[in-house]
Amino acid sequence: MVGFSRLVSVFCTIFTSFTVLSLATTSVAGSSDLCNSSDSGPVKPTTPLISFLERLQSAALGSFGPVNFDPKLYVDLPLKHDLLSTEDAFKNLFRSVNGSVSRQKLEMFLDKYLGNAGSDLVPVEPTDYAPEPAGFLPKVENPEVRAWALEVHSLWRNLSRRVSGEVKKRRERHTLLPVPGPTIVPGSRFKETYYWDSYWIIRGLLVSKMYNTAKSIVYNLISLIDAYGHVLNCARTYCTNRSAMVFDIYRRTGDLELVRRSLPSLLKEHHFWNSGIHEVTITDAQGVRHTLSRYYAMWNKARPESATIDKETASSIHDASEKKYVFRQIASTAESGWDFSTRWMRNSSDLATLATTSIIPVDLNAYILKMETVISFFARIVGENSTAVKFSRASHSRQAAMHSIFWNPKKSQWLDYWLKANSTCKEAHKWKSCNQNKNIFASNFIPLWIDFFHSDNTLIEEVVQSFQSSGLLHAAGIATSLSNSGQQWDFPNGWAPLQHLIVEGLAKSGSRKARLLAEAIAVRWIRTNYAAYKKTGVMHEKYDVEGCGKIGGGGEYVTQTGFGWSNGVVLAFLEEFGWPRDREIACQK
Repeated sequence: MVGFSRLVSVFCTIFTSFTVLSLATTSVAGSSDLCNSSDSGPVKPTTPLISFLERLQSAALGSFGPVNFDPKLYVDLPLKHDLLSTEDAFKNLFRSVNGSVSRQKLEMFLDKYLGNAGSDLVPVEPTDYAPEPAGFLPKVENPEVRAWALEVHSLWRNLSRRVSGEVKKRRERHTLLPVPGPTIVPGSRFKETYYWDSYWIIRGLLVSKMYNTAKSIVYNLISLIDAYGHVLNCARTYCTNRSAMVFDIYRRTGDLELVRRSLPSLLKEHHFWNSGIHEVTITDAQGVRHTLSRYYAMWNKARPESATIDKETASSIHDASEKKYVFRQIASTAESGWDFSTRWMRNSSDLATLATTSIIPVDLNAYILKMETVISFFARIVGENSTAVKFSRASHSRQAAMHSIFWNPKKSQWLDYWLKANSTCKEAHKWKSCNQNKNIFASNFIPLWIDFFHSDNTLIEEVVQSFQSSGLLHAAGIATSLSNSGQQWDFPNGWAPLQHLIVEGLAKSGSRKARLLAEAIAVRWIRTNYAAYKKTGVMHEKYDVEGCGKIGGGGEYVTQTGFGWSNGVVLAFLEEFGWPRDREIACQK
């Protein structure tokens, strides 16, 4: 996103609670010291439909086996009949001595009683799509790259969906949440709107001049805030316990009505992240009290979309309270968008040691800082001056807090902070340098994206030098962390959102050296996306940054294709930096 000195240019840049990467090896503080002694937070209730689909998911794993098994598929299935008759039919399926259902019987049941995953979202032609929009990527002079960029642009048509009328008519049969307008989905198994993804999808839509589609996504997210008080991680009933953050548009359209309609929802979203369980008070080394935010999912059970996986993760834990704690940490990590990474783990080899609620994350607070600046700007242009002043002050307070709590002058990076133990994690904590996570993650450099920090030239030069020597920069882009843990938000994976946040931060920092570095990273990223596309015919969710054209891996599901945020970031990079006629697009030896 563009920096805040040019706030007008980004529009609704707001929230984005997911993001980033990390490394964390073993303990940052001893496990007995962390804020993890009990699970006492709030829990949103599940629904009868979700409970049934989780049982179906478990039965499907037994019938079909673990090979290529995707648990999300089963909680996305719509019912063809009412829940009561579907449950009765499921109970009456013949089961073997060990309680399993034969593959044939379960396939027959699924065919009769459930629709296909994604069938409650129907393809729709975007009304503002043009094969080659006027003014499309004028700085892309290389004809080969331009032809590919138009192919990427055309992918918006493949990913355009609207909620079917059946969802609105019989909501009790669907986990899909109805949103009012068309949307762009990420792709593959991600068949619904995702908050985190939407920001980079919108950035690409703006390059594609598809302003109405971009606005529709914003209005859909506003509808979720109006219904649930915050933007959900995804538009499914099983995501009403988690959030993320994301996005938008004002500079391109000058649409003040969009600002007026958005502002009340942005205030709700800000309140969600700055009250109750998400709010943390910490006293710095000079005795000054600061307030920052953390992830804390309102969920302490297995995630419905990954219930079979989560139960396996916690299978060695027998104490009911400890198991709930682990499930809350898993859900909170998913809320962050970094699911999963050693960044959140006390023991880098054991996913059950996730401790996300005990961490004050750099990136989350950077996003909220940007949100506060945007709200202040929006409030001012619509005449709500008291709100503008309030959020200007809030942004300056958060900037000071980030400097006091996260900034490490020896490393010239902003570091996550691990909380010390108490039963509620609510009273003021006392800052200690040993509780900063000294491991290197891409998230340590996300504050570069915030204009607030660009006024300090010395700081920018120190951060750029630290980033260049961090070990994160590789042949095909920025790695998420230095830890090759097998988790997808760790080395060697690179993710489009992280490339974009850091590259845009470098490019807008005011430093010529930083901008040249930003362009070099963007060129590497564009080349690896191009090479993989030419080999496979698709855009991918993540890439292996060790080699040009290598596709990413790891995590709890196979790498997905489509892919909304990858498309958006490639288009955004090409718009910002262009591609000279004489620059090769092929991987460089």
